[in-house]
Amino acid sequence: MSNTETITIDESGEPHEKIQVHEHGFVKLLDVMGNDEEVENAARISYGEGTRKTSQTRNLIRYLMRHKHTSPFEMCEVKFHLKLPIFVMRQLVRHRTANLNEYSGRYSVMSDDFYFPKGKELKPQSTSNKQGREDGELRNPGEIQFEIFRIFDGAKNAYHNLLDWDLSRELARIVLPVANYTEVIWKIDLHNFFHFYRLRGDDHAQDEIQHFADAMWQLVEPHFPICCEAFTDYVLEAKTFSKKEMAIIKDNLNGSWVMSKYGLSERESREFLDKLK
Repeated sequence: MSNTETITIDESGEPHEKIQVHEHGFVKLLDVMGNDEEVENAARISYGEGTRKTSQTRNLIRYLMRHKHTSPFEMCEVKFHLKLPIFVMRQLVRHRTANLNEYSGRYSVMSDDFYFPKGKELKPQSTSNKQGREDGELRNPGEIQFEIFRIFDGAKNAYHNLLDWDLSRELARIVLPVANYTEVIWKIDLHNFFHFYRLRGDDHAQDEIQHFADAMWQLVEPHFPICCEAFTDYVLEAKTFSKKEMAIIKDNLNGSWVMSKYGLSERESREFLDKLK
């Protein structure tokens, strides 16, 4: 759940693209290194600027993605400023190829903001997936919301009481729940961002991390439209088949219509049909 993209100005006067996520969170794009052409440059180190056409850039990038040539995509980077709940941050930090620096509750006072799920966000435990939720109504949503709010309010008051009693910040923070918000600067190369989005933007990921991943994708895609298109075609919306499944496809597929009906290039069509041999 994210709001429309906005532009914010930081203390240095620099504008940044920003998307609000949930009530208190956001994703802000701080910096972008590279573009589609830089991916091509990395693959064609001898090519000079202005000597290629956009169609040639697109064809090469699609070839690189199709054949899993990852290093040219690693030459570009994106850097974000995120405000997100700690339990979502725990999933973000699992992507160890990223560089990050997080807001410190040892040096500074923690935020009073908490992620408070409401309405349709409150769902029962899945009966088929031990780590997820499923659609359905809870018997007592009002009591659940009251209990969550009671815990948040008590934790916030306890935290500030401990600080007032001069307990160190690094110890006072232990009473705060994982719904408390933190902030992080997070930088990653384009190839590993695609891997992150494939996992965290997937329907099987927790809803909350999906919302942040989708917002990040919305900010990145305009800067790398050809790369994102290729990633969507060959990875994000692609499917893999087992050996037996391939045998079924071979037995039922007539390849003569592939290029004309689905708009594949001659080379893409040839490579596709070669896969079925």
